[in-house]
Amino acid sequence: MKKTVRALLALLGPLLLVLLGVPSLQGTASAASSAPAPGQVTRYTMTAFTNSSESNLYVYDSPDATAFTLQKGPAYTPPSGLIRDPSVFRHTDGFYYLTYTTNWTGNTIGFARSADRVNWTFLYDYTVPISGLTRTWAPEWFVDTDGSVNVVMSLTAASTATHFTAYRITATDSALTTWSAPVQLAGIGPNNIDTFIVKVGSTYHAFTKNETTKYIEYATASSLTGPYTLRKTGDWAGFGSWVEGPALVQLDNGGWRIYFDGYRAGKYWYSDSFDNFATWSTPAEVPALSGFIRHATVLKETVPDGVALPTGTTRSLRSVNYPDRYAAVRSDSLGYIDPVSSSSSTAVKQSATLTIVPGLADAACYSFRDSGGRYMRHWDFRIRFDADNGTDVFDKDATYCARPGTAPGSVRLESYNYPGRYVRHYNYALRVDTGQNTDTFRADSSFTVVSPWA
Repeated sequence: MKKTVRALLALLGPLLLVLLGVPSLQGTASAASSAPAPGQVTRYTMTAFTNSSESNLYVYDSPDATAFTLQKGPAYTPPSGLIRDPSVFRHTDGFYYLTYTTNWTGNTIGFARSADRVNWTFLYDYTVPISGLTRTWAPEWFVDTDGSVNVVMSLTAASTATHFTAYRITATDSALTTWSAPVQLAGIGPNNIDTFIVKVGSTYHAFTKNETTKYIEYATASSLTGPYTLRKTGDWAGFGSWVEGPALVQLDNGGWRIYFDGYRAGKYWYSDSFDNFATWSTPAEVPALSGFIRHATVLKETVPDGVALPTGTTRSLRSVNYPDRYAAVRSDSLGYIDPVSSSSSTAVKQSATLTIVPGLADAACYSFRDSGGRYMRHWDFRIRFDADNGTDVFDKDATYCARPGTAPGSVRLESYNYPGRYVRHYNYALRVDTGQNTDTFRADSSFTVVSPWA
């Protein structure tokens, strides 16, 4: 019966939201969830050059692909030339590898290696074996599903920075020191640069800047080398013009995030898609880094030291920076952090006692029930407690992924369908707000899981 109700509400839900004037909720991710198992955590590593230097690499990381923290900067300076457009991946040997643009003109790309993502060693400059090249720009790693390691780059033999075409080279040894002959990606061009490719199923999806129109375009193919069919042109995704350097990463909830450089405006943006790249969220600036970084790529990994919560048990969530207050539900069904002590009434203690269960939308994450069986969910970014209405939207609104908090053993709860938003208190009211790279926000969004009050 519940499945039937869910199916009916899934059809009617979006229409009802429109009629009620409620903003559509994210959560129609086309790809399967990629959230890490409990006890592990996602880490997004960003490598970028900056407005202040084209010769220095900066390395950042983030648990949510939104709020990035500097790990080292400068982290690497090549022995000569530039380090524009740095692209990072982790190879099967356990090392991290960079490839990057070595100069505004010429026929080489650079390579460096690191054991820890922050301390890098120069490997070599590779000369692309095509006669007459004048510019060799924006190399990007692409590891195919067959394990082959490729670099996709933008090349031109023109006397000016025009008429770029995309080529790929493939590593012919596991040490990444020898490469196949360059092969052009058919269908991308005649003047496209900064081509970034991801593969979903058997389809290759290419995001590339049209250097003539200054828009990011979208093409697909059934082979890495094409032929690609151009699917979207102009301002098809709402990214605007005079943008470049697209780089994509898949989020824990299965959606895709694109980062891109609004170089004329001096801004750095991201946008999310949950429907096979058809539509994208309104671009938002990357917090703290917009206006400073340039042409970054982001590597997603699953690493140890995640937070595992005890499902099937009742617990209380104590605020890290207001340790006499706990996540609680009031009579208006809204969430707050309220003071609770041994002298509090039974009702107050029950209001601050929650049952932790596997996430309704993803069992690798978590959901929380109050003593009346209602679930902690967000609505218009406010935390409230409601009965499960059987819809996918509700399941996603009521699912949170655990991230390490500011205090030892504490946890931050990231919204499943709004990546980068965390449960936090503001004026004692619980909300899901976009992460901020501040000590105050991190403390406001950190909770310690303790024995239940009731």
